[in-house]
Amino acid sequence: MVATNRKARHEYYLDQTLEAGLVLTGTEVKALRAGMASLVDGWVSFDSGEAWLEGVHIPEYTQGSWTNHAARRKRKLLLHKDQIRKWRSKAAEVGVTVVPLRLYFQDGRAKVEIALARGKRDWDKRQALRQRQDDMEARRAMRARTRI
Repeated sequence: MVATNRKARHEYYLDQTLEAGLVLTGTEVKALRAGMASLVDGWVSFDSGEAWLEGVHIPEYTQGSWTNHAARRKRKLLLHKDQIRKWRSKAAEVGVTVVPLRLYFQDGRAKVEIALARGKRDWDKRQALRQRQDDMEARRAMRARTRI
């Protein structure tokens, strides 16, 4: 696991997820292997039958030279045309976007998990935080009770 987007789970309701390959340059791969990436501001856009990952920050590789990459450049996602067509039509709906959730390596290849997301309202976020806090307190009480 290189990077996760925990903010996306707080900001959005996540409907469907999909794993996509990522087209990277050499210095980007080296920076990712060093564990440097941020998915917080990332989103997926669709352009002329292709899917692009935008807003993801992969900092320059410190040992790189003039071949270093731009930190916030657009990166192409590797998906089948049918998947691109289906996800573009779903993302065209009002209030729906596609956000990256996780960035990781699988069998030596960089992969990104993307999700269809609908925005949460403020009260939804507060309710989710309250629910998580109540669950933690209940688990804590159960643990304390089993110790006796």
